[in-house]
Amino acid sequence: MKKPVIGVIGGSGLYEIEGLTDVREVKLKTPFGDPSDVYVVGTLGSVQMVFLPRHGRGHRLLPSEVNYCANIYGMKTLGVEYIISVSAVGSMKENIVPGDIVVPDQFIDRTQGKRRSTFFGNGVVGHVQFADPVCSDLSSKLVDAARKVGATVHQGGTYICIEGPNFSTRAESNLYRSWGVDVIGMTNLPESRLAREAEICYGTVALATDYDCWHDGHDDVSVDAVIAIIQQNVATAKEIIRHAADMIAVQSSLRSCACADALKFAIMTNRDIIPEETKINLEPIIGKYLK
Repeated sequence: MKKPVIGVIGGSGLYEIEGLTDVREVKLKTPFGDPSDVYVVGTLGSVQMVFLPRHGRGHRLLPSEVNYCANIYGMKTLGVEYIISVSAVGSMKENIVPGDIVVPDQFIDRTQGKRRSTFFGNGVVGHVQFADPVCSDLSSKLVDAARKVGATVHQGGTYICIEGPNFSTRAESNLYRSWGVDVIGMTNLPESRLAREAEICYGTVALATDYDCWHDGHDDVSVDAVIAIIQQNVATAKEIIRHAADMIAVQSSLRSCACADALKFAIMTNRDIIPEETKINLEPIIGKYLK
C-alpha cells in the first residue's frame, strides 16, 4: 500500500514541521505563478508530508497577496491527497475561548474579488459542488486528533473569511455575530475552493487567538495578543497534525469521500474545443477527465 501524501499549509506562527526525515526542498513554478515559498517534502512516521508556509518564510505575504492557485496547484503536482490547513482566527462566540481549537465545516466569503478562486477559465468551464466545503472524513480525524492531545476542540462551525489585512470594525464584528458565525479569519477562501477543484481533501485547524473586537469584557484584537496565543497553540497544532497523519496512514489507500471525484461531472466544456495550452496547464487538475 502506497504511503498517503498529506499537505500542511501553515498559517501565522507555523512555519515548519519538526520530525520530518528525508527532507528536501522543492521549488516549483506553476502556470499561475510562484507559490508562497519552496515546498518542504519529507516523511513523518509512515506518511509523506508536503509543508508550505502560507505567508512565506518570515511572514512576508498579506492574505490578499498569497497566490492560492499556485499553492494548491503545487500541492496537486506533488501528489498531495489531503491538506491540513492551520489558521489563526478570531472567536465570534463566548464559548470559543482564545486558545481553543475549532474545526469548521462551513465558510462565508467576505473577500473582495482580489483573489483568483478557480483553476477554470481560458477556454474551459467547470462548476464543482461546494455545499459542504471541507472534507468531513478529514475533519473528523482532526477533531479526534485534537481530543487525543487534550486540546479544547469545537467540532463544526462557520468560518467567515474577510479580505484583511486590517481587523474588523466593531460594527462589522457585531454584524458577523448576528449571522451566527463562529470564527473569523483571512485565508481559508479561496484555498478550500481550489482544493475541492483539485480533488484534494481539505480540513482546517483553526486556532482561536482573540475575541475580535465585539467582546466588551476583553481588549480589542491586537497583534501582540494574537502572537502570544499563537505561540501557545502552534505546539498543539503540530501534535494534532502528527496524530491525524497516523490516522490517515492506517486507512485504506483509496479515499471513500466525494472529494476524490469532485470534478467527475463538473466540466461543462466540450473536450474537443478546450485550447491545447489550457489542457497542458491544467493537466494535474483535469487531465484524467480529458482522456
